[in-house]
Amino acid sequence: MSLMHFTPSNHPQQMQEGNGDADKDERYTPPVMIAALHKRWGFTIDVAATPATPSARLIGRHWAKADDGLSRPWSGERVWCNPPFSSLAPWIEKAWASSAVVVMLIPANRTEQPFWQEMIEPYRDKGGPLHTEFIAGRTQFGTPESPDGADWNSSPPFGCVLLQWVNADRDGPLCYRPPQLELIHR
Repeated sequence: MSLMHFTPSNHPQQMQEGNGDADKDERYTPPVMIAALHKRWGFTIDVAATPATPSARLIGRHWAKADDGLSRPWSGERVWCNPPFSSLAPWIEKAWASSAVVVMLIPANRTEQPFWQEMIEPYRDKGGPLHTEFIAGRTQFGTPESPDGADWNSSPPFGCVLLQWVNADRDGPLCYRPPQLELIHR
């Protein structure tokens, strides 16, 4: 089979706001995951949280939907962001525009989307500020009914990826390097 004369396109449901179900935007990062990430990064704020989320409880500062984390300045912060999965592009644009260290959790099944192809793929893991880390397995998210993720059906049918905007030009230390890279650079 040849891909000549094939024009890729997204299914209309993938392109609509909310991806068909805006209720699924309330996905809370599991306590074990956010604890490990917070230990590694030392977050100062969660920019897309509610008071019930494990990340907001652990970090101690958060902006809820009413606070509009997109309109507030992130500079000088070490940002954790688990944005609404139905509207990822504005959060990614904000991370690029900010001088903050930003770690963002998004679905790994959106790599064909325009936001990924235009704002992530050309720049990731090429020595610039954006690094990607694909998470093994499926994330067992918390929900409003079960914030810590005990709900049996809180795992979405896709994996996740961490987007990490960090370098010497941003506030905070240099980016995290996996151990094998640290050994090479010594």
